[in-house]
Amino acid sequence: MPFDFKLPDLGEGIAEVELRRWLVAEGDVVREHQPLLEVETDKAVVEVPSPRSGVVAGLRHKEGEAVKVGEVLLTLTEREAEPASQAPSQAKVQSESPSPAPSTSSVQGQAPRPASVGIVGSLPEAEEEAGAVVGGGVGAVPAVKAGSAAGSAGFEGLATPMVRKLARERGIDLRNIEGSGPRGCIRPEDLERQLPPTGRVVGGSGAEERVPLRGLRRAIARNVTASQRTTAFVTSMEEVDITDIFEMRIREQGEVESRGTHLTFLPFFMKAVQHALKEHPLLNASIDDEAQELVLKSHYHFGIAVDTPEGLMVPVIRDVDKKSIIELAQAIQELGRKARERSIALEELRGSSFTITNYGHFGGTFATPIINWPDVAIMGFGRIVERPWVHRGQIAIRKILPLSLTFDHRATDGADAARFLGKVLRYLEDPALLFLDCG
Repeated sequence: MPFDFKLPDLGEGIAEVELRRWLVAEGDVVREHQPLLEVETDKAVVEVPSPRSGVVAGLRHKEGEAVKVGEVLLTLTEREAEPASQAPSQAKVQSESPSPAPSTSSVQGQAPRPASVGIVGSLPEAEEEAGAVVGGGVGAVPAVKAGSAAGSAGFEGLATPMVRKLARERGIDLRNIEGSGPRGCIRPEDLERQLPPTGRVVGGSGAEERVPLRGLRRAIARNVTASQRTTAFVTSMEEVDITDIFEMRIREQGEVESRGTHLTFLPFFMKAVQHALKEHPLLNASIDDEAQELVLKSHYHFGIAVDTPEGLMVPVIRDVDKKSIIELAQAIQELGRKARERSIALEELRGSSFTITNYGHFGGTFATPIINWPDVAIMGFGRIVERPWVHRGQIAIRKILPLSLTFDHRATDGADAARFLGKVLRYLEDPALLFLDCG
């Protein structure tokens, strides 16, 4: 009897996904837990495994289509997949699998590991779990040598599984790329340089071109539009002298790097904001529109805007108040890598109580950041510049940081937001206050 496999509930309130790619075709014999397709949620890419063995009788959606939870993805017959001892049928399954993962037991010198838990049942182990590691310490990139990406046969270099996957999808031959990572490891940005400057063109008259909003770009468009329609946003801007933090970062950079992490200004900014939020809880909150309630958060989970080749992502660093400057630097580095490689888990993208964006890294000064709804506030940091500034009664050249705070006027008023911003300025201007005012 045919079995209609419906898109399961992926959790986190996801109601709809985009079908990125089928991993099987009609007539294929599939095993239980074998990945059937890739879907893209708001910001993550997820493989959907088969709940049972059988033969694919029909695919019900095309790649690129939106699929709602509960809709039929494909139909399986009840025919069981051939057992492993029957070589011909098993060989067919293996040869049609797009990226067969090596068995953990086949990796010399490594103990077998339990299978990863997927959204339906368990998933085969990912190939990165058997791969070599380039470099060491926090932020090291797992890489696999001598891969089997289609179009890259014979490639003997280093590349992460995600890079190999992207190369397969985009038809890029890894043998033609010189990696910019450690020991020549190919990074996602190395792939981007192989692509044309614009996306896929599906129409146009020559004077214009039309590029479909797909995947992450569509999710970003939907989320920012919803935020602008839902919130009563107001932006306030300020400047602050951060010369002391600038010198502290230079002084401690060697110590932090000896622990395998690069120290940026962002951990200092996060600490200043977190301490200020303790005195202004209305900005560390969300609004339940249905219940008409303001939800005050007792935790400090910060969304951090990360620029990736496919668009903006906002991974969440949890418990900022419980982490040291070095621990925050490590978390930023690790989550940033996952976001750029699209290997980040859904739970690492959800649950922020406040959001930070550091657009100054790209040269901006002031901005009007869009609230990461359902948060009620977002702080943007611009480019640090040298400027004449009154310091202890004298004109001096100081390091000046521009800030932009956007908040939801439904949650609080301008006076409270201004006092909060002033508190952040005090902590940034005199970081010693973080030790005097707070535990």
